[in-house]
Amino acid sequence: MKILISALLSATSLLAFSQASAETLTIATVNNGDMVRMQGLTEDFTSKNPDIQLEWVTLEENVLRERVTTDIATKGGQYDVLTIGTYEVPIWAKQGWLLPLDNLGPDYDVDDLLPAIRAGLTADNKLYAAPFYGESSMVMYRKDLIEKAGLKMPDAPTWEFIGEAARKMTDRAAGINGVCLRGKAGWGENTAFLTTMSNSFGARWFDENWKPQFDQPEWKATLDFYTKLMKDAGPDGASSNGFNENLALFQQGKCGMWIDATVAASFVTNPKDSTVADKVGFALAPDTGLGKRANWLWAWNLAIPAGTKKAEAAEKFVSWATSKEYLALVAAKEGWANVPPGTRTSLYENAEYQKAAPFAKMTLDSINAADPTKPTVKPVPYVGVQFVAIPEFQGLGTTVGQLFSAALAGQMTVDDALAQAQTAATREMTRGGYIK
Repeated sequence: MKILISALLSATSLLAFSQASAETLTIATVNNGDMVRMQGLTEDFTSKNPDIQLEWVTLEENVLRERVTTDIATKGGQYDVLTIGTYEVPIWAKQGWLLPLDNLGPDYDVDDLLPAIRAGLTADNKLYAAPFYGESSMVMYRKDLIEKAGLKMPDAPTWEFIGEAARKMTDRAAGINGVCLRGKAGWGENTAFLTTMSNSFGARWFDENWKPQFDQPEWKATLDFYTKLMKDAGPDGASSNGFNENLALFQQGKCGMWIDATVAASFVTNPKDSTVADKVGFALAPDTGLGKRANWLWAWNLAIPAGTKKAEAAEKFVSWATSKEYLALVAAKEGWANVPPGTRTSLYENAEYQKAAPFAKMTLDSINAADPTKPTVKPVPYVGVQFVAIPEFQGLGTTVGQLFSAALAGQMTVDDALAQAQTAATREMTRGGYIK
């Protein structure tokens, strides 16, 4: 009995010592479905790395961006792993705020990352973030409602067709809106959507000399079309709806069409979550015949701030969460259709994935069609499809998003919103030394 008690005490002491000596990684992430799913699967990581514990800070998109940006700019040191987007990575790497990921392990296979996604996360030939999922944007639509409207969705629709279809599919008495589009203010929310939309209308943020272009007719045409379409065929309170709000509306059968991130495809076709899972079709993002579609290029990525004192443990986690093995883990638990998309070439060559995910080809085609180096019809001095890759864009993009959201809500006219956007952009570009 004494031996048994001694053994039990010894085991308890070892466990207590192990927990006391374990490193705790604080991970800041966004409350999107794929990230939430990852948190549910992290026992796989901690069982393989018992000396590492995980603490999650899960936030709404706009809040995440604000807190993470403030923390890293002020060297606050709250987080060991950050969830950040394609916009931040090269800018923050240049500032020296991120650590290069040069020890992801022998089996990681960096060369398997999709070239379009990897390029946006690389600075000075070094990878500064690993993509958790990549995306473009596309049309998700109700096949039953488009048929009921007497229409056939083209693989590559125009905005004119989208407008016609949305109005015909709208049945407010039945709670069905013809289209759901982002209206929530934020540089990564409505500004992202409206920037890609404006690209397809021939607009641009700045001309070759960095002069703001919100006073040009292409922006007027974009915002007029958007606000009128949403008034005629969009949901009530659309100015408060971002990605997650529109996802919920579509899953509940309240949207005829939704033009948004390709990553949503697995959620709208998952019968566990979506009431219309078996009725969803896909098409490329719309255009106006000018040669540019309204599709963006984005990835949510895991990066390590330069200020962390737990870099080795953090890189182990980043490697696990963005590896081929993680994709296989999700497939085993949730099915191939639900693995994080848009990051690896091997996924799109996987026959099981192709069979399980009817949206796979459309996603890959949309990602490959987006060109951050030539995002607009007319030439521009900047890189970025749904954002402008300069430090000033984060604040300016949010200001412009607030103005456009107010126009959608009817709190100001389209003309007033564009005039104020022009003033704000001119002030910011002058302050930044881009123009005199």
